[in-house]
Amino acid sequence: MAATEGGFHTLKAPIYDFSGQVVLVTGASSGMGLATAIAFAQAGAKVALADVKITAVEVIVAELVSAGHRAIAVGCDVSDDAQVSAMVERTVAEFGGPDVAFNNAGVMAQVALTADSTREEWDRVTGINLRGVWNYMRYELRQMQRQGGGAIVNNASVGALTGNPGIGAYIASKHGVVGLTQTAALEYVGHGIRINAVNPGVVDTQIARDVVKGDDQAYAEMVKQVPIRRAGRPEEIASAVLWLCSPGASYVIGQAITIDGGMTVP
Repeated sequence: MAATEGGFHTLKAPIYDFSGQVVLVTGASSGMGLATAIAFAQAGAKVALADVKITAVEVIVAELVSAGHRAIAVGCDVSDDAQVSAMVERTVAEFGGPDVAFNNAGVMAQVALTADSTREEWDRVTGINLRGVWNYMRYELRQMQRQGGGAIVNNASVGALTGNPGIGAYIASKHGVVGLTQTAALEYVGHGIRINAVNPGVVDTQIARDVVKGDDQAYAEMVKQVPIRRAGRPEEIASAVLWLCSPGASYVIGQAITIDGGMTVP
């Protein structure tokens, strides 16, 4: 955790105050989820870190608690309705929230052309990336309505803005996340709930390396295509999420903020 915290500090990000707020982060065992959970904890929030990899988040939570933060670990398979419901209930029982949610858990599709892909792979990817986000929001929104408001950020992708041969299920799921975000944002803005999304580009996470099947040379070539000439850091996505959940973004509704080092500039 220390290395991640150090990386976050080097960004010289704005100082946000989430004291007294409860934050739920899914896919919190690594990458963007982990960086965002740490950033919220540093900003004073009580944080529930949820992931199917429960042992990993338990280790992270132990480090956060030893550093003086309030955090809990929650095991959750996001494609399972009962587990998602239990995740939100556990957060409410422990901390009384959530006031903020970062719906981040996601997977990459196995590379295959559309005609060669399988129903099982389609269901796996869309079940986590899209149905999972829909599932989170159903339970988060009910709780936020009871509380009188909140903020949700869904993790989409630059893949929501274009096509990408070989990973059709992933691309379709991320397009769906943006459409779902926009629709829910309009439905619940009158309830004091702001819903937005982020579209990360190439970020140095395992899911980015999965795109090239762990081939370091192919990964380096992919990074070279980014105009800024490097991959993004998970902490840079965390900074955007915190802003979207802060009072500074109070007029931002139903947007998908692209954070990609210039990849999608026309």
